[in-house]
Amino acid sequence: MASVQVLSIATPPVSAAYKAPSVPSTSRISAPHPSGHRTLLPVGPAYINHLRLSLHHSHSFSSLDKHLEAERERLAALHGEDNAGEDDLGVGDEEESEELLALDPKEWKKQDHYAVLGLSHLRYKATADQIKIAHRKKVLKHHPDKKAATTTNVSSSLYLAGVNQNTNDDAFFKCIQKAHEVLTNPEKRRQFDSVDPVFLELEEEMPTLAEFKSKNLDFFKTFGPVFDLYSRFSKAQPVPGLGHIDSSKDEVEGFYDFWYNFDSWRSFEWLDKEVNEGSDSRDDKRYTEKKNKSERARRKKEDTAKLRGLVDMALGLDPRIKRIKQQEKEAREAKKKAGNPAAAAKKTKQQEEEEKKKAEQAAKEKEEAEKLARAEAKKQKAAAANAAKKARRQQRAAEEGGAA
Repeated sequence: MASVQVLSIATPPVSAAYKAPSVPSTSRISAPHPSGHRTLLPVGPAYINHLRLSLHHSHSFSSLDKHLEAERERLAALHGEDNAGEDDLGVGDEEESEELLALDPKEWKKQDHYAVLGLSHLRYKATADQIKIAHRKKVLKHHPDKKAATTTNVSSSLYLAGVNQNTNDDAFFKCIQKAHEVLTNPEKRRQFDSVDPVFLELEEEMPTLAEFKSKNLDFFKTFGPVFDLYSRFSKAQPVPGLGHIDSSKDEVEGFYDFWYNFDSWRSFEWLDKEVNEGSDSRDDKRYTEKKNKSERARRKKEDTAKLRGLVDMALGLDPRIKRIKQQEKEAREAKKKAGNPAAAAKKTKQQEEEEKKKAEQAAKEKEEAEKLARAEAKKQKAAAANAAKKARRQQRAAEEGGAA
């Protein structure tokens, strides 16, 4: 162990010739005045406050203190607004409804996690930094410890004094923590975004073909937001927009080619049924997993078919398709005319029918003429044969008469 040693050191006495140094008049630190006053230099905040005290507040320290306190509050508010503008990132402060505050943390899969964190206006577009800021705001506002410290006593009972009687604050705080857990996990957030309750409501409100025709809706105002809504699920980004009435043929064909080959990351694991609590049976787990897998495949198939039907309906109603087909037809006709400059002008349908009738009449007359010619030739041939036969009979008769 260390031992303590005591050293005896004697301080030498001050010399009799020693004199204290004199302080220059320009020094900020001066020796105390015999009367108790100090020299005040005309610089620094102390001098400025001295001028304020004497010129604006009639040497009233209370009035000066109020002025300085108001100035500090003004600067604090100014810097606080600047910091809030820099750190908030557009999160803001959404109003919390009674229904939202009454959520049951046990039903966390049914809650809107974006609404819980105050991100309803951003939803799937919210960045990681915005989620972090929103979570911090909610924690500062709804932390159980803070609520317990600021709780007002509803009951006059001495036994409940200082006790946080609003137990739902703790429940909503658990909802906040669960929402933060889901939205900060990329896989869980992807699953939740696939069945976002706001998206499902908008999906149900999409117009059908009959509604579009009966209400005479505008094509671009109707289908533009619909395709923008589904574009969030595309693995390939950016997604081509619907365009406008004057879009070129390449733009229109590129749009429909993209959506007919749409590659979606949307999945439906969020809707899986949980295995019964307390069940250790492997058969139950296998059965539940198998059923969940088949349900996910069914929902995925239905989602793909619904999107394909939407693209088919848009293609059938697109006013640009008719214009493009007409332009292609005119281009083919122009190319045909350019390839045969001596071709006659385009004939009307009536002229074509008249020419067809004339051609049929000419063919019929030609056939009748040929028929008459064949009949005349046959008749002449028969007459020639009869004349030859008659000549042979006469010659034979003459020969028989000379022999007799």
